[in-house]
Amino acid sequence: MIKNYLITGLTAVTLAACVFTSCSDDDSITPNNGSSTSSAYVIAATVGDANSLLTAEALSEGSVTAKNNGLTTESGTYWVYFKDQYLYRLVYNQGNAGITSSYILNTQGKVEERDNTYEIKRFTSYGIYNNYIITTSTGDLGTQYADENGYLPKGFLFSYLDVAKETFTTNTNVIRSENYLGNGEFVTLAGIEQANGKIYSAPIPMGLSKYGVKAEGGKYVKYPELVKTESGGSSSSAYEKGELQWTQYPNEAWVAIYNSETLESPKLIKTDKISYACGRFKSQYYQTIWAADNGDVYVFSPSYAKAMTETVQQTTLPAGVVRIKAGTETFDSDYYCNIEEQASGKSFLRCWHITEDYFLMLMYDKPLTETGFVANQLAIYKGESKTLTYVTGMPSATVISGFGNNPYSENGIAYMAVTTTDGNQPAVYSINPKTAIATKGLTVGSDQISAIGKLSVAQN
Repeated sequence: MIKNYLITGLTAVTLAACVFTSCSDDDSITPNNGSSTSSAYVIAATVGDANSLLTAEALSEGSVTAKNNGLTTESGTYWVYFKDQYLYRLVYNQGNAGITSSYILNTQGKVEERDNTYEIKRFTSYGIYNNYIITTSTGDLGTQYADENGYLPKGFLFSYLDVAKETFTTNTNVIRSENYLGNGEFVTLAGIEQANGKIYSAPIPMGLSKYGVKAEGGKYVKYPELVKTESGGSSSSAYEKGELQWTQYPNEAWVAIYNSETLESPKLIKTDKISYACGRFKSQYYQTIWAADNGDVYVFSPSYAKAMTETVQQTTLPAGVVRIKAGTETFDSDYYCNIEEQASGKSFLRCWHITEDYFLMLMYDKPLTETGFVANQLAIYKGESKTLTYVTGMPSATVISGFGNNPYSENGIAYMAVTTTDGNQPAVYSINPKTAIATKGLTVGSDQISAIGKLSVAQN
């Protein structure tokens, strides 16, 4: 196999957002029996210590297992279905490179691994733009950019996987993430959403690095008591002496609008109706900015800053939604929805676009101001009417132990993988967004379903 190596001096901040793609209906499929086929549903599932890419004829009924079916692979951090042509297994590891690979469907309905693999560092977010899967990260720049104290500023790394050409490149120009919003704080990007010929992303302020604390004589330190006097924490919550961890501005949200995949010189817009726009779980920051079919861009905020320890870093804003109308580059002054008003004070972890202006939301079972909240319920949000409706027909929230990385959408229906603790095998549930009713479909003989999607035979 050919390997492409990404060598970088950046120490990445972990943040990931899921990609959601939709496909049109295709011809009937008969995978893995030696006959010709045009497309197949492909399920990434775990059985014991093994990961398999299984194929199925339908998602709404039947069952599949790994017996005489599928391709065994390494595990993936995220599975990205590029339209219906390629499946990418994105991988990152703490402090190390991970092997990313991609897959196609052959004419016999079997999944094949492509020749090229890639060693990429930990990424903060990713998305699809034209022919690329773009990953981004934020971390320390090189020593040549150090200040007089030897502190290193933060910068962006953008990498580009050209899915058709099987090439891998990175940006060679330096793009600083320090003081990105004019408040001195460095940012990382949550989500890459292509709409209206542009890229929309949410810059998430992360606080002041040691470089930012000292910049311009300390003018950006709003709360001196928050500057760390010693190093501590662990994993995604680790911090160093001399930095100010997490944002000092929890009651605002920003969107960056870029004209090309270089992700340079964006138009930055701000709203004080919602807190920063991303979901959070440990080291992961999830995309919550999505375009409806008409090009309107909806910006969702879980208001996760409610869970911050320091009072001055806690947002007073409820989980909510704002909008950028298609053809504009400003927030719609007439649009706002308070999600918590319709959810008994509860928020959400993630969301995805399904069809038209319907969005699927993964809801918490308790308000963020309480402890022990778990994301184990689904709801449908209708953008134009600003209505939130909980999905019925799902297993009891008390037995749901996990969902797939992302839903799959086809013909206006969302398909979500669900794993439970009640002894039943993981299954795919179809969700009608207009009725918010879920129906159990394909059962998968596995321990867990990571992702579901569709692949068509690649056209050379």
